[in-house]
Amino acid sequence: MKTLSRPAGFTLIEVLVGLAIFAGAAVVLGATYVNVLNGYDAVSRRNEHEQDLAFVRTAVLGESDRPTVEQGGDFALPGNRSAHWEAKVEEAAVADLFRVSLHCEIRDPARAQPWVHDETFMLLRPTWSDPAARDKLRSDARDRLTAGRSQ
Repeated sequence: MKTLSRPAGFTLIEVLVGLAIFAGAAVVLGATYVNVLNGYDAVSRRNEHEQDLAFVRTAVLGESDRPTVEQGGDFALPGNRSAHWEAKVEEAAVADLFRVSLHCEIRDPARAQPWVHDETFMLLRPTWSDPAARDKLRSDARDRLTAGRSQ
């Protein structure tokens, strides 16, 4: 009995299956690479916006005149960008403490829409207080403390 020997090499089906597996792996790796690049771009844009926002916060925190802060302002940023900000200042129940609601828009000519950021923070600013209101708040706090001790 004579056995037929099979020639060495791959069949066409084996080659096609191998190519399909390779193509699938290439698509997955390509999509992963694109996602990494998009993530890197988003992080660098976020860092850039945080730096711009730090400039705006510095402008608000450095202003000693309350009406000027409430009026807002515009200024130029590096890279031909600009920032527009507005702030709403409200007195808190504690003397010399204010709630500042900051609205900021950073415009970049390379982007169609501005980056918008809103935040609220508490700011201790004695120069913004009305002396009569400050004295009333301090008197009320003193009365609450006195009442609490007597109980």
